Amino acid sequence: MPERQLTFFDRCILQADQALRTIFAEPVGSGRANPAQSDTDEPLSATEKAESISLMRINHAGEVCAQALYQGQALTARNREVRQQMESAAIEENDHLAWCRQRLNELGGHTSYLNPVWYGGSLMIGAATGLLGDRWSLGFLAETEHQVVKHLEGHLQRLPETDRRSRAILRQMREDEAHHKHTALAAGGQQLPGLVKKLMGTTSRIMTRTAYRI
Repeated sequence: MPERQLTFFDRCILQADQALRTIFAEPVGSGRANPAQSDTDEPLSATEKAESISLMRINHAGEVCAQALYQGQALTARNREVRQQMESAAIEENDHLAWCRQRLNELGGHTSYLNPVWYGGSLMIGAATGLLGDRWSLGFLAETEHQVVKHLEGHLQRLPETDRRSRAILRQMREDEAHHKHTALAAGGQQLPGLVKKLMGTTSRIMTRTAYRI
């Protein structure tokens, strides 16, 4: 019996389920071990712990946005292979979500209260990008990951040296995001105009500054 092809409505139902899991629960990941599991921290001062919490909250919110972008792009992607690539990358982003949430729990922090806003906005941007065509969608993905890598490198410089567990998570995330960028470009991603890149950077800064506090 031939495998049933999912309709657009079917995918919308799956996206709704994914959104609820991303924002309020723990979505299904690839099953990879947490990269921080073999690391132990030295005691953090109250100031150091507060900084680690804020930075990990930003990273978790960023992964919520990335998850929504991937899901939105997969929803409207025209090419089945591109859609599958988006869905595969989204699974790795789920790993990042879980690791950041686990670290926040260990530190006694909370995820951003605005995660539903971040998810909804990013989902619409991803879906709109997908409608422009797969080359632009892949190019948007590549530029997003490029900017995420830069953010992660900045956070690795700001994290307390003794917060080894957070550092281990961010290093693995940086490696994964760089891989997603190169994969998107290799699949035919179009370089975005400079103005679009600047707008993306501005939007990202608004999110990070807000998530740092709430």
